[in-house]
Amino acid sequence: MKRENLIIYGPLMAIVIIGFLVALHYVKPAPPDRITIAAGEKGGAYYAFAERYRALLAREGLELVVLETHGAVENLQLLRGGKVDVAFLQGGVGIQGGETAGLEGLGSLYFEPLWLFRRDGLELPGRLPALHGLEVSLGPDGSGTQALVRRLLQDNGFPLDAPGLLALSSTEAAKRLEAGTLDAAFFVSSPQGVIVRNLLHSGKAEPVNFERAEAYARRYSFLTSLLLPEGSEDLASNLPDRDLHLLAVTASLVNREELHPAVIGLLMQVLEEVHGKGGWFEEPGEFPTPDYLSFPLSPQAARYYKNGPPFLQRYLPFWAASFLDRMKIMILPLLGLMLPMFKIVPPLYRWRMRSRIYRWYEQLEAVDTRAANDPEADLPKLLKQLDAMEQEVRDIKVPLSFSDQLYHLRLHIDFVSRRVKQLMAASR
Repeated sequence: MKRENLIIYGPLMAIVIIGFLVALHYVKPAPPDRITIAAGEKGGAYYAFAERYRALLAREGLELVVLETHGAVENLQLLRGGKVDVAFLQGGVGIQGGETAGLEGLGSLYFEPLWLFRRDGLELPGRLPALHGLEVSLGPDGSGTQALVRRLLQDNGFPLDAPGLLALSSTEAAKRLEAGTLDAAFFVSSPQGVIVRNLLHSGKAEPVNFERAEAYARRYSFLTSLLLPEGSEDLASNLPDRDLHLLAVTASLVNREELHPAVIGLLMQVLEEVHGKGGWFEEPGEFPTPDYLSFPLSPQAARYYKNGPPFLQRYLPFWAASFLDRMKIMILPLLGLMLPMFKIVPPLYRWRMRSRIYRWYEQLEAVDTRAANDPEADLPKLLKQLDAMEQEVRDIKVPLSFSDQLYHLRLHIDFVSRRVKQLMAASR
């Protein structure tokens, strides 16, 4: 940078840099490049959906680590312990004992029916007391399935210490049902879950109709009564072979409240893409929804439900949008500084260019005055001074818009030179 430009722009650049450093103190931290989700058992709906999330987030440069767990209760423990950033939770889990502190809900995602399968050949009425004396899997320890079933059994007067109540994983329970070594098993899963679909098609286990589904739904705010029509899974095989009344909770995605807002905005778009098309029990556009949540709704999620995706994320890749969103706190103050500077710089520039020309007039006026008013003036010396001034002025570089003033200076130098020559001729 030339010295003249440095004089003009240097102080302005210093002001901008100082403003930049001050604003930098208030810039939000960058979003993480990796987050962890507590899913569920492999083969379950939670895990399957988490894998879909992972693929979609990877396209935006965000890595999602999928953690296999026993279910919703363990997910809640991991979330509260800070071991994961987001987790699938089952409706009704975590609504007691202040367990919502520090956690926020992104939305309910879909209905999760409570399935009760019996082994082939076992006659089982659709009422929970009928399970007395049977070997029944309530779901693995730490699962939302077991927590829900134990609550329903207790409210039906069923002794929770009764023999035959087992805590089997979904995979093990399904295998034992098909082998005929287990009487019945509970599962909470979307119909898209591999285990439930396999059981429906196995021919070795039958789903049980909940006779009092509507009564349970009225009693528990987190339960919904659903109807699975005959043949809805497979028309050719007529699966199921009759209408089934089911109880359902809603699956929700819950996050720690310190999760970066930009990540929440991206997650909301993924949830809408995966769950917005509807399913067996959901209408298109019904989910995700802020309804049915057991946790306070995230403020970022609330804005998404109201206004859609963040403005920048609608048009830019995730990382570009989050960068600009972070920088806006710096851009706005800098614009506030620079706009007045844009008004100052042009006059300052003009003054600087003119000063390169006008500073010669002081010397020119001094030569002219001395030649005209001082009889003792050394005219040849003054003429040499004017010649040197002319040579230096020839080397001045100015933009074309100021060249007329430079030529005026040269004309004035020539005018004074001619006057000095005239005085020299007259003095001989």
